[in-house]
Amino acid sequence: MPVTHPPPAPLASQSTGPLRGHVRVPGDKSISHRALMLGALASGRTRIRGLLEAEDVINTARALTTLGVPARKAGDTWEILGRGTGGLAQPEGPLDFGNSGTGTRLMMGVIAPHDITVAMTGDASLSQRPMGRVLDPLKRMGLEVEDDADRLPLTIRGSARLTPIVYELPVPSAQLKSAILLAGAGTAGETTVIERAATRDHTERMLRHFGAEVSTVADNGVTRITIRGEAELEGREVTVPGDPSSAAFLIAAALIVPGSDLTIEGVLVNPTRTGLYTTLQEMGGDVTFLNAREEGGEPVADIRARFSKLSGVSVPAARAPSMIDEYPMLAVVAAFAHGATRMDGLAELKVKESDRLAATAAGLAANGVRAEVEGDTLIVHGRGGVAGGGLVATHLDHRMAMSFLVMGLASERPVTVDDTAMIATSFPEFRPLMERIGARFGEAAA
Repeated sequence: MPVTHPPPAPLASQSTGPLRGHVRVPGDKSISHRALMLGALASGRTRIRGLLEAEDVINTARALTTLGVPARKAGDTWEILGRGTGGLAQPEGPLDFGNSGTGTRLMMGVIAPHDITVAMTGDASLSQRPMGRVLDPLKRMGLEVEDDADRLPLTIRGSARLTPIVYELPVPSAQLKSAILLAGAGTAGETTVIERAATRDHTERMLRHFGAEVSTVADNGVTRITIRGEAELEGREVTVPGDPSSAAFLIAAALIVPGSDLTIEGVLVNPTRTGLYTTLQEMGGDVTFLNAREEGGEPVADIRARFSKLSGVSVPAARAPSMIDEYPMLAVVAAFAHGATRMDGLAELKVKESDRLAATAAGLAANGVRAEVEGDTLIVHGRGGVAGGGLVATHLDHRMAMSFLVMGLASERPVTVDDTAMIATSFPEFRPLMERIGARFGEAAA
């Protein structure tokens, strides 16, 4: 049965003193999903340190266990005994992905080159999100979908005789690219994905780490990523760096709360994920990368952020793929800047856990911030501060909840979000970690 969350738990955040400290955020969610999946497709044992132990990732681990690949925690390390490419087993029941779009869509690619039939389910929010974009190319390769469904719950039938394809992404989407490459790993021949805008490259990096032949060729603004199929993947050691999307909430809070000086250690700074930090720097934010290094094939750094006077900027549509999850947080920061911030190319926000574009604008308006949605553009008119005092409808969206709780830390009056239960899907440590650096939360006033 689909995951059910506890009853709504409204929470208010209120103006606080400076936020200070040196902290770490949980492991990156995108890399955590991929480490589990590739560990399952590899032969031998994979050990993962720093895995994000949030609901979304745990649901992926449970799904793999149901598919015959035990994934379990041993001390501070997760271990997976992989069955090799093509080795997944027929599950006895449906795979429940809760609220995880990433887990669902990538797992479709993992399952595709296997002769198994799999029912996939999720919670109410995930069941409203379209899956057709990922299913279409997989069906071209040979995946079958019962009743041609494009939303959960649905049932897919894989095949050990998939056909390799050359596929140009219709929109920038790392989930779509990754699903095709993961299916291609178990398909005879070469599978190629063509992208015209850079998206997260964690799948390519990790496939190489596990031993797959993956080539990336860029020419005249077009990138071709090709994987040689029937790859012999081998179990590996994986260290998951800190999640930049989780770090974004702390960085943003430090920039808008007077007197703050905060350092987040060991954060992933892959250039396909740092669009928010580039934008914050353009706004005048004191955000610096320290102790840059590489861990497990990914660039990592400590990020320091200090309270700053911010100015509105224009954020180009081309930057959207590198910060698509961070726009609600950026919109909140923009409310504290001086002048208008224009964010273009946000169509993808309409098909996230909620219609994040409309929900973000509504949350801003509820707290006295003027914001406009024009097609796929969001314009926030910052006045250097926020009145607050509003109730924000989160629509079961964890990033909406955390973004507006950050708003309340620097607003004149407390900001209340209608539900916080879903924060556990990506950042269960959010409240205690924020309180450790000085944030103040409390029950919403009756």
